[in-house]
Amino acid sequence: MREIHPHLIRYWLHSSEKTDPPETFAEKVNEICTVYHEAETVHENGGHTISVDEMTGIQALEHKYPDKPVIPGKAAHMEFEYIRHGTVSLIGFFDVATGRMEKPYLNSTRTEKDFVEAIRALIETDPETPWTFVCDGLNIHKSESLVRFVAGQCGLSEDLGSKGRSGILKNQESRAEFLHHKDHRIRIVYTPKHCSWMNQIEIWFGIINRRLLKRKSYRSIEELKASILRFVEQYNVMAKPFKWTYKGVSLTV
Repeated sequence: MREIHPHLIRYWLHSSEKTDPPETFAEKVNEICTVYHEAETVHENGGHTISVDEMTGIQALEHKYPDKPVIPGKAAHMEFEYIRHGTVSLIGFFDVATGRMEKPYLNSTRTEKDFVEAIRALIETDPETPWTFVCDGLNIHKSESLVRFVAGQCGLSEDLGSKGRSGILKNQESRAEFLHHKDHRIRIVYTPKHCSWMNQIEIWFGIINRRLLKRKSYRSIEELKASILRFVEQYNVMAKPFKWTYKGVSLTV
């Protein structure tokens, strides 16, 4: 009989979307995997597959005292105390086919308006081609403004209804269904709940956090923004797509 180890803990999350009904979870995961595996072909045909998310509350922290000189064979010593100079939010667009970070959007807020403006700036770089975005189900990713923007960009003249009352704009579910429509030139594919690991941009966020944000000292928000944009520019020079090997959930019993 195995011993019980109550001092050892592993986190576990019961997600209702994975069990009730299970088809919902499997369909979403498999759709995203298909989008990723087809990204290179889409890119060759002129389209774009973009993984998008927000990195919020990035702090402009100034180390109160300089780091100690690096000693070979020893860990670097970074000053513990710091001075806060505010925060910034990054809306990032990771191109799945190329591995590049395109048109990063930096602002003090992360609102419905910010998200639409960020999407608009990206699409304006290639306004006539297909765009597929992979993102989570945050409310600003299913907003009235986003629906109106996509409808306008796709030349759709149908009645959108009224927010909170009727039609496509009635609620988040109806808006998400519209934004996810396969026939639209601009569409969004949503990850299941609690599945940030399905969004490739989360890998990129980990890279910038380890290589830049954890180590740098910033005296202002402006200095932080400039540092992030410089990192993106340098990263893109050598960018390569992530190798997505996961093929999805088996639907056989």
